[in-house]
Amino acid sequence: MENSARPSTTQIILLATSSAFTAFFYSVYRKKSGSACRLKEATQISIDQDLKNILSAAPGKCVPYAVIQGVVKSVKETLSSQFVDNCKGVIERLTLQEHKMVWNRTTHLWNDCEKKIHQRTNMVPFDLVSYDDSVDMAVRVLKPLDAAELDLEKVYETFHPTVQSFTDVIGHFISGERPKGIQETEEMLKVGATVTGVGELVLDRNIIKLQPPKQGMQYYISQCDYESLLQKQQSSVKIWKILTVVFGIATCATLFFILRKQYRHYKEQKRQKSIQEEFREMQSQLFREMNLEEDLISTNACIICLSCDRSCVFLECGHVCSCDECYQALPTPKKCPICRSAISRVVPLYSS
Repeated sequence: MENSARPSTTQIILLATSSAFTAFFYSVYRKKSGSACRLKEATQISIDQDLKNILSAAPGKCVPYAVIQGVVKSVKETLSSQFVDNCKGVIERLTLQEHKMVWNRTTHLWNDCEKKIHQRTNMVPFDLVSYDDSVDMAVRVLKPLDAAELDLEKVYETFHPTVQSFTDVIGHFISGERPKGIQETEEMLKVGATVTGVGELVLDRNIIKLQPPKQGMQYYISQCDYESLLQKQQSSVKIWKILTVVFGIATCATLFFILRKQYRHYKEQKRQKSIQEEFREMQSQLFREMNLEEDLISTNACIICLSCDRSCVFLECGHVCSCDECYQALPTPKKCPICRSAISRVVPLYSS
């Protein structure tokens, strides 16, 4: 295939990029869709007096994927907020985040930038208990930090602005970074909060445990109810599906334009070959009518009169097939005798 039929570098890059993004988005969509479907099919179990009987009757005393809702209760000790009085919880996350302005050398603008410089998470064992205080049943939550949806409540947030001297300001403008300050945040899972847990529910030595499920299923610890959690996951699936479709269409469109270009080149080659065969047939017929031998005709002879040498280069097709007299005799608008394309200008042929 000639160079004119090859896809351009831009088309190749666009096709490769859109294909890669489509494959990535599709893989994420498949994973999210599978998680949402398994969440929808999960067994909903209540924390009541029959919970142990249900698990005892289950194979292996285990429900592989269960949804359970309850109230957070610490097993022994609790965590106290470092900033808010009388605020107790079972999981505490402290975060320090730096805010600064960074000079973009491309757009020549200052852009906001955030960087997490420190994060610490504290946790104590806790259970999920029934809303009804008369029900003496608890579910021990294991490895909550491994949950995909660990929903913590923000109980404290403050911003400490950076104090800068004139020398610091000059240095920051030169370096291209201007610190704004440090944001300090405290998040907690409070005692008494309502939590939805989704995972493997197992009865182990008379203790009911909720733990990360097997077979690649997602583990959830969320303060949303089950319906809201399911709707949130399904909305995420729709977003990834839309991204997959958009980039898939871009990939198909790019591939279509590349194939269309190659098809047009193939048709043009076929047309040129047909014209050349027609020309050779007409030339042979002309030889027969003039009772001439093809071997006696010069290879540089004008294809129209077969007597003068070729002396014209037709543009833009580039064919050299005619002498000047025959070119002048061509009907207007003048077209190349070989490819039938319009002749925009003629350049004399000089043979040395």
